[in-house]
Amino acid sequence: MSMPAPVRSHVTKLSVRNVSKTFRVAGVDKSFRLLPVLRNISFEVFETEIVSLIGESGSGKTTMLRIVQGLIKADSGEIAVGATPIRGPGYDRGIVFQQANLLPWLNAQSNVEFGLELKGVPKAERAERARALLQLVGLTDFARQYPHQLSGGMQQRIGVARALAIDPEILLMDEPFSALDAQTRESLQYELLSIHAKTRKTILFVTHDLDEAVYLSDRVIIMGSRPGHVKEVVDVPFARPRPSLTEMRGNPTFLELRDRIWQRIRPLQTAGAR
Repeated sequence: MSMPAPVRSHVTKLSVRNVSKTFRVAGVDKSFRLLPVLRNISFEVFETEIVSLIGESGSGKTTMLRIVQGLIKADSGEIAVGATPIRGPGYDRGIVFQQANLLPWLNAQSNVEFGLELKGVPKAERAERARALLQLVGLTDFARQYPHQLSGGMQQRIGVARALAIDPEILLMDEPFSALDAQTRESLQYELLSIHAKTRKTILFVTHDLDEAVYLSDRVIIMGSRPGHVKEVVDVPFARPRPSLTEMRGNPTFLELRDRIWQRIRPLQTAGAR
C-alpha cells in the first residue's frame, strides 16, 4: 500500500527550550531526596501538527505535558505558544486527561459548556458552540445524558469536545484512550484524525502505544529516562487523510517505523529491569 508524501507547515506553534524539572521526594525516614525528572528538553511542534511523546514509564512525558499546560512550573527553560511565553494555565491550551474527569452533576452539553462559562461567554453562544462540538464528536443525541449514563468512549469524546470548546491554539492529550478496550480505542483514534482534519488544531499527544504514536502523528519524540530527555525525533512519512489503523498495519513502512521506535525504547526498558 503506497501513500503520498505529506505536505506540512513549518510555522512553529509550540516551542520548548532547555526545560528541566527536579522534584523533592519524601523518604520513609522523613528525609528528602532530589529526583531529576526532566533534563534540557527541547523540541518544536509546528502549526496543525500532531506530535507524540513516547518512552518508557518514568521518562517524564506526563510531567512535560503538564508543564506545557502550566499546571507544573519548570525549574529552568522556556516554553512559548507562538511568541507568547507560558507563565501558567491559559485558554490557548486545552487538555484531555487519561480519565475524562467530567463533572457528574452536569449533563454532556453542560460539561462541554463549562470552560466557556468560566470565560464568561453568554449562555446562548456557549450553548450553540457546545451543540456544534457534540455534533463534531458524534454525540448530538446524548446532549442531555449524564456521565454515568455514558460509556467510557463517549465520556472521552465529551472530554475532547470540552477541551475544544475554548478554541485553544494547542490541544494537549495525556493518554486519552489508554483505559479503553481495543475496539473503542481504535475507533476513537480514527475519529481523532477526523476531528483534526476538520479543526486543524495543533496536538501534543502522550502515549505508551507504538501503533497509536505512528498512526496519529506527524512526528514522534522518543524520550529517554533517568532523567527524561529527548532521545530522537522521528518523522512519520504518511500524508493525511489516513486509512484505518488496521489498514495501516499492512503497510511495510508503518511496520518498519514502529519497529525502529521500539528498538530505541526497548534498551531503556531492559536496562530498567536490571
